[in-house]
Amino acid sequence: MQLLAEAAAGYRPADPLAGVAGNGALISTAHADAVSAWVPRGAADGTVLFGGNRVEISGSNAYLEPTLIAGLPADHAVHREEIFGPVAVVHPFDAESEAVALANATDYGLAASVWTSSLGRAHRVAGGLVAGTVSVNTVDALGNTTPFGGFRQSGFGRDLSLHAFDNYTAPKTTWIQFG
Repeated sequence: MQLLAEAAAGYRPADPLAGVAGNGALISTAHADAVSAWVPRGAADGTVLFGGNRVEISGSNAYLEPTLIAGLPADHAVHREEIFGPVAVVHPFDAESEAVALANATDYGLAASVWTSSLGRAHRVAGGLVAGTVSVNTVDALGNTTPFGGFRQSGFGRDLSLHAFDNYTAPKTTWIQFG
């Protein structure tokens, strides 16, 4: 937990045009409002271990510190909803199968990350996760040649790759027999 908090400190909000590493602004103040509203919801039933504060940079308050929350029940909304901001929830588990069950206990399935030194575990866990993209020892690995999209209530269809054409076309078959 300490290492995660230290790593998160390296992503303090910063103006992306200043050439300084860190989190840029969220897409809008309204989005920042929605994301930051999750922090007190998590704090009410758990503990905010790091971050969670809004920051104003260059006249914009659409910045939020990376936030780490722990101590929430497994069925808490902060675990189960797509927050789409710099908020991570840490939840302990004892077995690999428990971790997969916790990750799959949501109506969403856009992306997941698996961190392991075992290639066998990486394949096993990735195979058990209900997510459109599973990144191993990284996050948000994307490419123009691989499909991107989620399962359940995360997205519709696939973006990127040739599979994206399926979202914009409606194949039609016409059978004709003469004679």
